[in-house]
Amino acid sequence: METLTSTRQPDIDFLPDISKYKARTEWRLKNEVLPKKLPEGFPTKLVSPLVWKGSELKSDEWVSTLTAADHEEIVDAMAHFKGLGLPFGQICQKSFPLKSLGRKLRDLSAEIHNGRGFVVVRNFPVDKFDRADCILAYAGISSYIASLRGFSDRSGAVLVHITDISTKENVGTPAYTNDKQGFHTDISDIVSLLALGVAEKGGSSKLASGYQVYNVLAETRPDLIKTMSEDWPCDNFGGEPLYYLRPIMYFTSEQRLIMQFFRRSYTGFGSLPRPANIPPITEAQAEALDALHFMSEENSISMDLQKGDIQYINNLSIFHARDAYIDSEENKRYLLRLWLRDQENGWMIPEKLRKGPGKTWDNIRHEATSDNHRFPLNPEVKLE
Repeated sequence: METLTSTRQPDIDFLPDISKYKARTEWRLKNEVLPKKLPEGFPTKLVSPLVWKGSELKSDEWVSTLTAADHEEIVDAMAHFKGLGLPFGQICQKSFPLKSLGRKLRDLSAEIHNGRGFVVVRNFPVDKFDRADCILAYAGISSYIASLRGFSDRSGAVLVHITDISTKENVGTPAYTNDKQGFHTDISDIVSLLALGVAEKGGSSKLASGYQVYNVLAETRPDLIKTMSEDWPCDNFGGEPLYYLRPIMYFTSEQRLIMQFFRRSYTGFGSLPRPANIPPITEAQAEALDALHFMSEENSISMDLQKGDIQYINNLSIFHARDAYIDSEENKRYLLRLWLRDQENGWMIPEKLRKGPGKTWDNIRHEATSDNHRFPLNPEVKLE
């Protein structure tokens, strides 16, 4: 295990604090000699459709609405799949045929990978299906957006239920609470969320262009780009080794910027606080985490997902966050999540994200089909 110089963990929490961020920035600018050059190979400015400000996007331009004809095609595909007698792990384009809708979904896949980086498929017929059929249709539709599914845990689950069960379970991740979540990424090419239900109040989904945030930082704080391109001590949440080292920012030979970060890996959360026996992050890394959040907030869009919306996000370039929310007996926020990768449109993944300890692209094993894929019907809390 490579070691880092042990110092005290900075005063930083899972939820970003603007006053702490401003104070840390002011102190570092005044007292430290900060690099003024970008890391070798990193561009001074990214030019791409993936560069956008939320204020510049037209309302709902990212929405594609399913029609009555699309619904009929989905129902026919469900009947076809059931007639094959296959387990859900065998859901794919061949076993779930969507001739006309499939072409539209492939166009949306191109938009996710090479356009603005996200879409919302609206009017999924949640109320027409039971839970199992919702899962079947959701996975079938998603196989046209991206052909490979990733495992979310060691048990083989590829589907995750995102809802507040914090009053019933001891949770170590904010996904299972109604708390606010700061901007972050997951560990797959595409993050997909199907809204089975929405909260009584709050719970807005927020998205920000990582490319836009990069351009701001490259111009104003190149030292933070350098910090993000270097190794960070990432909590392995009880796995072996206890922690591992990896950057949170990469610029690939395909000339693509890729980001991968989640605050709890560096600050801890809930029942999984950051252990005292692993190296702390540095003051520079603490500032970089907060800079990513607050610059994302400044450039973000906020959307209220409707019941029956499916949100698809390019997780390599788009940061996502969530407002806190309140459920009621009548209205409860309930999402289904898939991690996806597309064989045709997928980006090249840097080696440090593909291999090694912790959650990597290799160990979540994106597969097209497998009898080992589990699609739980109810929430399963994983403390990892």
